[in-house]
This record gives sequence, structure tokens and C-alpha cells, in this order.
Amino acid sequence: MLKKMAADALGLSDIGKIIGPEDYDKTDADDYVRHEDNEKIYFLIKTKADEYCFTNIAFIHVDGENATSSKRTLRRYPYSQFKFSNVLLETAGRVDLDIEIKFSLGNNNYSIDVKKEEIEQLKDLYKALVYISEKTHENEVLMNMASQSLEKAVSVLQNSRTDQTNIAEQFKDLTEFGFSWLETSREKYHEKDFGDVFEKYINN
Repeated sequence: MLKKMAADALGLSDIGKIIGPEDYDKTDADDYVRHEDNEKIYFLIKTKADEYCFTNIAFIHVDGENATSSKRTLRRYPYSQFKFSNVLLETAGRVDLDIEIKFSLGNNNYSIDVKKEEIEQLKDLYKALVYISEKTHENEVLMNMASQSLEKAVSVLQNSRTDQTNIAEQFKDLTEFGFSWLETSREKYHEKDFGDVFEKYINN
């Protein structure tokens, strides 16, 4: 009991290790990466019980009950559906042996301890996650602005005083244009693949 309390106080209870690319294929998370769809691992942290895998299109959490159990629960969070927020990097104090990266993904909160010797690598992950968080927020704002602009145009047309036949034709044209425009905006502002961001910041 005292040993466990001491381990918790020093941050030793479940300190993770950053896994290098040469060992990705030895992890459980690699089995759930969609290599067939060009999904690629860019960062992977392994603790005694869990694996935290960051690919170009999703965060994969292989959730273990404890270090001795073989039971695992797979949780997958595509970046197109779950947004990073509240990204924090907590460095080690004088007696700590670990550093910590924290973030929210949708409504899910994560706090991952890593050996403090690996601070430089974790800084790279931190920068990548912060950038993705900022980018997805900016894209959401721009997408909302695009939708509001189209709604305003439709409203103006509906309230115009031209003849009904002309309105019907204009409304049809505007609807077709709007659908195409929104589809283009969605492709532009609703990013699914952040491989270029990881390539930029992760220096394996």
C-alpha cells in the first residue's frame, strides 16, 4: 500500500513510453489502423495498461483494465467528428519522473503520463495537437459563415418583389448553386486528414 502511494506521488503508477516507428507493428494499436485506407501512425505512447495512438485521421485508444489483464477496449475518435481542445503540456517538477500531456477530444478528457526524458518528443506532439485544435476551430467558424451567407441570400430572394415564375427559377438556380458551394466548402473546411500537420511537427 505504501509502495503504491509512493509510486502515485512520484508519478510512477502508469508512466508511458513513446514507441518509435520501428516498433509500431509490435503494438496492439497497429492492428486497428486502417492501413488499407492509407491511415498512418505518427505518434504512439504505450503504458502498462493502455496504448494511445495518433494517426493522420484518428486517435486510437487501446484501453486496458489494468497491467495484468489481457482484456482490451478499443476506442476510435476520427478527427472529422471529434475536435481537440484544452491541449496542455505539464512539465516535470524536481521530484517528478514524468511529464504529462492533457487534452479533450469531443467530450472525452485524456491525461497521459510519459517519462520526462522524452520531453522533446512530447513537445512535438503538443505542437501538432495545438495546431489541429486551432485549425479545426477556424474551419468551423468559416463553415458557419459560409452557411449563414447562403441562408441570407435565400432569404433576400424570397422577400424580393419579382414575379413568381422568376423567383421559382432563381430559387432553383440558387439551391443548385448553394448545394455545390456548400459541398465545396465542406471539402475545404471539414478536414479529415492531418497527415501534413504531423509531418511538419513530429520529428521521429
